Amino acid sequence: MENVIIVGSGPAGLTAAIYAARANLKPVLVEGLQPGGQLTETTDVENYPGFENPIGGTDLMQNMRRQAERLGVRFVMDEATAARAAGREHALELASGQQLLARAVIVATGASARYLGLPSERQLIGHGVSACATCDGSFFRDQHVGVVGGGDTAIEEALYLARMTASVTVIHRRDAFRASKIMADRALAHPKIKVCWNHVVEAVLDVAANTVTGVRLRHVKTGALTELPLQGLFIAIGHTPNTAPFKDYLKLDDEGYIVTQRTRTSVPGVFAAGDVQDRSYRQAVTAAGSGCVAALEAERYLGQLT
Repeated sequence: MENVIIVGSGPAGLTAAIYAARANLKPVLVEGLQPGGQLTETTDVENYPGFENPIGGTDLMQNMRRQAERLGVRFVMDEATAARAAGREHALELASGQQLLARAVIVATGASARYLGLPSERQLIGHGVSACATCDGSFFRDQHVGVVGGGDTAIEEALYLARMTASVTVIHRRDAFRASKIMADRALAHPKIKVCWNHVVEAVLDVAANTVTGVRLRHVKTGALTELPLQGLFIAIGHTPNTAPFKDYLKLDDEGYIVTQRTRTSVPGVFAAGDVQDRSYRQAVTAAGSGCVAALEAERYLGQLT
């Protein structure tokens, strides 16, 4: 029986583990399929406090992991597949067939950005392709970038990028935005934002150069192919919270995010932190902050049990 099990090894999970270890809770952390989380796909991070110069996303997560290890966090290289009640405790089923029992659980499994599924796109993630304008937009100052999508997220990304880039081309497969009218009108009126209606991305150029030089577009009605020169491409078609193992145990909202009240979930003793419960910000620093809160909440919860 463990005091607290943390599921997920991104900024939220590792911060929760660090705080839980310092509270002498002897936490166990289940790393998941992507140790370090989404940040390991980011080349440079320059908006995480404490680093004068940009730090690689993988380096930042390795630093966090080493800090957690030094404090005594026990890591389990496995993936949670299901969760259920076990009396007053919580049972986690793992992909290896192992079962872990805990008095408290912190879910920090994050959310996965939805991509287009193109091989060229996958190869250029972190080399000009991004799913987070707030994270990576500053690397494209005075350059020409594209945003794929037509909902509020895409328009928000385009408006943010327009503050610093030379131009933003929104690439949308339909002839009208799905975004709210006020957001759509703001984008259409912006002098730096252009819209490429009725087009989809066929390929991201140029894999051979290991940097984005443009995109190949296909018109959805005529099938005509064109190339659009760009230095960066932002995919803004949504995120999928990694909540499948908990869908039958915790209350989720209509998009699949865990419903929380100050990191507390619908099940006493289970807490959630980071992007798995945050549909709005999805930043490393906000994830780390909520990981801290979840660990403090778990400590208080366990103190009330004794």
